[in-house]
Amino acid sequence: MIHPTAIVHPSARIDPGTSVGPYCNIGEEVEIGPDCLLMGNVFIEGPIRIGANNRFFPNSVIGVAPQDLKYQGERSETRIGAGNTFREFVTVHRGTKGGGGLTSIGDGCLMQAFAHVAHDCRIGSHVILGHGVTMAGHVTIEDHAFLGAFSGIHQHCRVGRHSIVGGYSVITQDVLPFSKTVAERQVKTFGVNKIGLERQGFSSERIERLHHAFRLLTASRLNTTQALEKIRAESLNEDLQILVDFITSSERGVIK
Repeated sequence: MIHPTAIVHPSARIDPGTSVGPYCNIGEEVEIGPDCLLMGNVFIEGPIRIGANNRFFPNSVIGVAPQDLKYQGERSETRIGAGNTFREFVTVHRGTKGGGGLTSIGDGCLMQAFAHVAHDCRIGSHVILGHGVTMAGHVTIEDHAFLGAFSGIHQHCRVGRHSIVGGYSVITQDVLPFSKTVAERQVKTFGVNKIGLERQGFSSERIERLHHAFRLLTASRLNTTQALEKIRAESLNEDLQILVDFITSSERGVIK
């Protein structure tokens, strides 16, 4: 299943069920699980561990050294779960000493063409990065988040689970879980990501509880501390606890 034009380092470990297409270059300390597809001209550099059933479209570049001037060639790695798709010209850089030495991607993600995952980023599962999404180092994207085309994410920012970031947004603070957030003249939250939550099976009652919390946070005359106190006083379910914990743990502040 390895094309004769492919270059594979002797130390690379490739499952027999994986297909390596023409002109791929597989480097040292690369481990690729079963049923993966490398279509052609894919460049993968180790140390890296790749799970099962991942697809790499032509000209994707995975696991290479970071674009961080502090990086001095120290050992670092990349880990990729199962069932992900990396479209044309996607780039994923391995970690640095300053970020724990690891860039990680979960399961079932779609990285659309020209998306960039920088060093020490933590990407959850079932995340979609739109065409040309670019993130700086040390970014965390939580499960089921969707980032619209050509969005840029500042280093050390977090994007909360089940949120959607509108295309061409510039994100310089944490994005709230469950939210719709877009940059126009200024970056602001536009309430709950209702359609996305419905697609994930959230009941109308769960969504309404979140709507109410977002109204307290963004549309009332309460400041953030007062809004959190009121949300806590009205009893927390699991979703609201996630929202409260996300806000209280933010180091850069959250977008409202």
